[in-house]
Amino acid sequence: MQHRLRPIRRFRSLLRARHWTLRAAFWGGAVLVGLSAVTLTALGNLANASFFTLYRHWPWAPFLVSPAGFVLSLWLTRRFFPGSQGSGIPQVIAALSRHNKGPTTRLLSVRIAIGKILLTTIGLFAGASIGREGPTVHVGASFTSAAGRFAGIKSPQLERALVLAGGAAGIAAAFNTPIAGIMFAIEELARGFEENTSGIIIITILIAGLTAVAIEGNYTYFGVTQAALAPREWLLVPVCGVIGGLAGGLFSRLVLDLSLGLRATIAHHPYRLGLAAGLLIAVLGAISGGSSFGTGYPQARALVMGGAHLPWFFPFVKWTASLVSYLSGIPGGLFAPALAAGAGFGADIGRLFPEAPLQAAVILGMVSYLSGTVQTPITAFVIVMEMTANNAMLFPLMAAAFIATLTSRLLCREPVYQALAERFATRTEPAAASGQG
Repeated sequence: MQHRLRPIRRFRSLLRARHWTLRAAFWGGAVLVGLSAVTLTALGNLANASFFTLYRHWPWAPFLVSPAGFVLSLWLTRRFFPGSQGSGIPQVIAALSRHNKGPTTRLLSVRIAIGKILLTTIGLFAGASIGREGPTVHVGASFTSAAGRFAGIKSPQLERALVLAGGAAGIAAAFNTPIAGIMFAIEELARGFEENTSGIIIITILIAGLTAVAIEGNYTYFGVTQAALAPREWLLVPVCGVIGGLAGGLFSRLVLDLSLGLRATIAHHPYRLGLAAGLLIAVLGAISGGSSFGTGYPQARALVMGGAHLPWFFPFVKWTASLVSYLSGIPGGLFAPALAAGAGFGADIGRLFPEAPLQAAVILGMVSYLSGTVQTPITAFVIVMEMTANNAMLFPLMAAAFIATLTSRLLCREPVYQALAERFATRTEPAAASGQG
């Protein structure tokens, strides 16, 4: 008798309003994530193109536009959008943390999401070396969190699942890399999160990705490369792994140490810091012929496709520009600039191995530097593999990613996003004007 009643009970459970309210919150939030990713992409590309048009006509313009843009971004952040500074990924991790003190709305809200889109666009128009992928994670988590509040969800576990799904969906929609979105959720946003939430998280990621693809069409982020390594060329893998790990580990160590050292300046003289950072960005742009400005996507794509003509010092100025941009406290992510700097390091290393394909060295440099910076090796090699549609490099990419992560830990023991997240999680006042974490 009990066996016969089970299908009836399941059918009744499907008719309950709470059952559909929960799924509507996840799915509606997923659509918003996809739409916000498309919006941020469009606005970011427009801002980037506008800046470079201005730069080509008036090479001296960055010495005015960059400082003014940095100061404007910081003023708007402090005045109207507190909590939107930096990459946004530490805020999402902090919101997921059980050690988080204070309401989640100080880290994730519709206001913060709108500010993140607007201020990242302003940063790109100012020539800052920032990406839009971290901000898309922040925006995605903010929208799904808001959808949960709108649906009246009170369960802490479901609230965390919404945040996790929205953040992971942001990566998937921004890069068009759904598998990487899933791995990012597991490896970075919620280490050890409850397994029974995995199904709805995957569905949320798929809906967000499909929404973005429906508008933009299917594409590979950096184009397609079929570069591969012969067994005798595998020496390139540990070399890229070690150098990328050292460069990424040093970047993370400086972000953590200098952000603490500059805390008083950020709190009391934020606009002076923004002005100085903007001027330094303009100087680095002049030195590099403009290649250090912006996300670095055009340079990375050209290196991956084998058509770039960049100076050997490109990765060093890009590395410096990314560090300056992040420490200034303006909203903006690390992923795209890290991939560009990594591509540059890979190209430099590849010239020392003329027998190996240069494009193979480029993508090994990308995965190594990204792994060294964020210390999430699985996410890094899956992102690069999906973005270049290159399955032939799977094992070299995996090896380089893990070598880079281990090397990075010699300089920076704790992953940079986790360390920054702890500062947000333990902060009880509004996360407004005190920098990126």
